[in-house]
Amino acid sequence: LAKTTRNPGPIVNSVVTPVLFLVTFLYLFGGSVAGSTGDYLRYLFPGILVMGAGLAGMLSTGANINIDLKNGVTDRFRSLPISRLAPLLGSVLADVVRYLLAVAILFLIGTLLGFRVHGGPGAAVAAAALAIAFGFCLSWVTVFLGVLVRDANAVVAFGFVTFLPLQFGTSLAAPVEAVPGWLRAWAQVNPVTHAMDACRALLNGAPAGDAVTATLVWCAVLLVVFCPLAIRAYARQQ
Repeated sequence: LAKTTRNPGPIVNSVVTPVLFLVTFLYLFGGSVAGSTGDYLRYLFPGILVMGAGLAGMLSTGANINIDLKNGVTDRFRSLPISRLAPLLGSVLADVVRYLLAVAILFLIGTLLGFRVHGGPGAAVAAAALAIAFGFCLSWVTVFLGVLVRDANAVVAFGFVTFLPLQFGTSLAAPVEAVPGWLRAWAQVNPVTHAMDACRALLNGAPAGDAVTATLVWCAVLLVVFCPLAIRAYARQQ
């Protein structure tokens, strides 16, 4: 967090990018997809919330860890009697602070644009918590890449290739029923789609169905698979 005060770029990126997507998509597709920007905002905002709570900043998570490895700061950590998980977890938890800021600003901008939570304050908190938890678990994918790959630029490149299908092969801009069949097949199994649908249901006061359960299952899978892989890759560098 102290390092972020000297290099606020990741915070600016994780905050500005979702806001730009929200405003651009709202006024570019609102009339054609939902008939009005007001109706489309109710559909679009939950998807942008998931984007702002993790996807927009996941590229910098692994890159920052990779830079720390190259700069030698982790050598000092390795000389201390601490868990091998601690340096990685500390970095990800610092990113969670960034996610919280992004979510708060998104709700502020969404409110100014006319978005209202129909599920009540509890639903708003639940949707924000679910989006942040999903972003936290998804970040371990780029943490693993950051430890495994030798160059920060390569981490960003791999992360960007992962980011595109995860972000746009979803129900972000339009319902999955409205996209071509091949893309629909991917969107229906994409974990980001489940997270967006769950937040959409919570914020709009609609039945969530299995979306919340599917999102929590994906969170558990991502954490159980990629957290140990990242720790093992980190330990092997010693």
